[in-house]
Amino acid sequence: MVCDRWRHRGVAHEVWGWAVYARSTTIQANQSSLDAGIAHVRDEVLPALRQLDGFVGLSMMVDRDSGMCIATSAWQSEDAMRASANQVEPVRNRAAEILGGSAEVEEWEIAVMHRDQPTHDGACVRSAWLQTDAGRLDELADVYRMRALPQIEALRGFCSASFMINRSTGRAVSSACFESMDAMRESREQSEQIRSAGTQQAGATVLDVREFELAVAHLRVPEMA
Repeated sequence: MVCDRWRHRGVAHEVWGWAVYARSTTIQANQSSLDAGIAHVRDEVLPALRQLDGFVGLSMMVDRDSGMCIATSAWQSEDAMRASANQVEPVRNRAAEILGGSAEVEEWEIAVMHRDQPTHDGACVRSAWLQTDAGRLDELADVYRMRALPQIEALRGFCSASFMINRSTGRAVSSACFESMDAMRESREQSEQIRSAGTQQAGATVLDVREFELAVAHLRVPEMA
């Protein structure tokens, strides 16, 4: 949902001329199938999606303790994301079959994307799901961009961060990538304080917070901070 092995400095609306969108697929996988699923997403899903118009990139996060996997594809526009739906569906279903779970799909607008350093093997991600009134999503994104992000960026081992919103549901997802599990764990208390202050200011509720291994990192979304 956040990081990759590539770095781009520039403003997304100047580079692309439109907003960037993402489709996330959450699968509650069998733990014994995780490595096979990761290999399939890296070796089969990613090359297949690269053939589609408007495709920007793909990431996959995995929680080996719970079996939860989240694969996120990014698209140059909402139209490109919607146009890909029929072609992506059989690819997604095959991945879910290999992982041994059913797929839950959500679509997002990427409001913030910031990279400080490229990722590498061992990188991890903390994601928080938030809920607010749909009319306050832009306010919530601004609070994240102006208040939370500078503090997150100062945490040891920080690599990158993103903030995605769904204007129809009022949901948002904030994600921060760290260079290692140790760095991510070290940041837990500070991250909770930053999150609590930001959501209180913007009138949002925290629905869930989870930590993941970044298993596939090819999400080529430009800088949007």
